[in-house]
Amino acid sequence: MARTAVPYSNLVPNGNLAQPAGTALDATNDHVINNAVPELTVLRVTNTDGSPHTVTVKAGDNPPALAAGQGDLTVSVAATTGVQLIGPFESGRFLQANGTMEIDIEASHAGTITALRVPRNT
Repeated sequence: MARTAVPYSNLVPNGNLAQPAGTALDATNDHVINNAVPELTVLRVTNTDGSPHTVTVKAGDNPPALAAGQGDLTVSVAATTGVQLIGPFESGRFLQANGTMEIDIEASHAGTITALRVPRNT
């Protein structure tokens, strides 16, 4: 089954970004960030459900993720008004062979997910 795509919201160097709406969580399809740059990626995950839920950033493929053997990263998001920032990440652990990052959502987790892209220093 195809995963729900999460587009990047680019942070602005020396500027500000209005709070992005994010992508509605989809526990049925889970999520994917296409053309991912893990080292520049921070996830913002909200939870509007009455119970805490977990978000799992899936370990990548080896290769290119030589440290994929360290396994998935699982983070809990607090109930009702929970907001969790997760990342940045390591390509060597989380990058899939097709250049994506995969994020799984626990059943009945409601809220949004936003992929924030941190600008490189130039």
